[in-house]
Amino acid sequence: MSTGTRALELLGLLQGRRRWPGGELARRLGVSRRTLRRDVDGLRALGYPITTTRGTGGGYQLGPGASLPPLVLGEDEAAAVVMGLKEIASGGHPLSAQAAIGAMAKIVQVLPVRIRRRVDSLRTITTPAAAGHRAGITDVAALTTVALACRDGEALRFTYRGRDGAVSDRAVHPHRTVGVDNRLYLVAWDLDRADWRVFRIDRIDCPERSGRTFAPRPLPEPDPVEYVRGRIRSIPARYPIRATVQAPAERVRREIAQYGTVEPVDDTSCEVRIPADSLDWAAFCLMALQAPLVVHGPPEAVDHMRSWGRRLIAGTEGGTP
Repeated sequence: MSTGTRALELLGLLQGRRRWPGGELARRLGVSRRTLRRDVDGLRALGYPITTTRGTGGGYQLGPGASLPPLVLGEDEAAAVVMGLKEIASGGHPLSAQAAIGAMAKIVQVLPVRIRRRVDSLRTITTPAAAGHRAGITDVAALTTVALACRDGEALRFTYRGRDGAVSDRAVHPHRTVGVDNRLYLVAWDLDRADWRVFRIDRIDCPERSGRTFAPRPLPEPDPVEYVRGRIRSIPARYPIRATVQAPAERVRREIAQYGTVEPVDDTSCEVRIPADSLDWAAFCLMALQAPLVVHGPPEAVDHMRSWGRRLIAGTEGGTP
C-alpha cells in the first residue's frame, strides 16, 4: 500500500470512530507503530487536528480544528450528503441555496460512477414540496453541470422546456445561479438571441459544458435576485387572480408580498393580486391568510374556489363531494 493510499485509509478510520488505540490502528493498516506515528504527523501537517493520548485507554482521536479539512466519505454517506444538499438547494430551508449548490457541485464532480448512479436512483425520493410550490430538483447531475459552468466561466448548451411546453436548444454563457421563491434560476447571456435570459433550472435538460471559456459580462442589475424577480413579474400569468381580503394590508403583505401585490382599501381591508400558473397554489395562499375574502376573478379562479369550498364542507359534514 502506498503512503498516500494508507493516509487516506487512516483518515477514513479516524473519521469513522471517536478514538483508536494505537496498536489496533496500526494492525488495521498493517504497519508498525513508528510508521503510524509518521502517517499521523503527515495528516497533522495537512491541517487535520489529531490528538494523541498516552497510557491505558490512550490512542488517537480526530477532533475539531480551526478550519475544515477535506473529508473522506463512504458510499452511503456521500449519497446522503448530496441528497441533503439537493433539498437545501430546492428551497424551504433557512440556509443559502447558493452555498448548497456550490458544495454539491464540488462533491458530485469527484464522486465515483457507482455513487453517482446511487444518487440518480434516489431522484424519485423527495420530501413534500412546501405548500405545493417548490420545484424539486430531480436531476442532480444537471444542476451540478450548470453550477460548475457558472463557476468556471464555460459556455453551456442545453435543451430548455418553456412554460408553454415548447422545447428549444440553447447556447449560453452562464453567469449566476439564483434562488428565488423556492425555485432555482440560471442568469445567462443567450448567444443566439444576443441578450440576457433567465432559465428555470428544473426545466433545463441535458446540459453540456463546451470547454470554451468566456469573459464574464456585467450583470444587467447589481442584485441578481431582484433582477430575476423583475423578470418573473414581467411574465404574464396564466391566472391574474384578484381578491379583496378583510385584513390590514400590512399583515397581508407580510404573508404573501413575495407572491403578489397588496394595496390597502382602508384600515381593515386590502386588495390582493396574485399572478399564478396554479389555481391550487393561489387558493392555498388566500386560505392561509385566515381572513374573510372575496375572489373577484378571473372566472376560473372563482369556480375553483367554489369547488374547494364544496369539497371542504362535504368533508366536514360527512357528505359526498
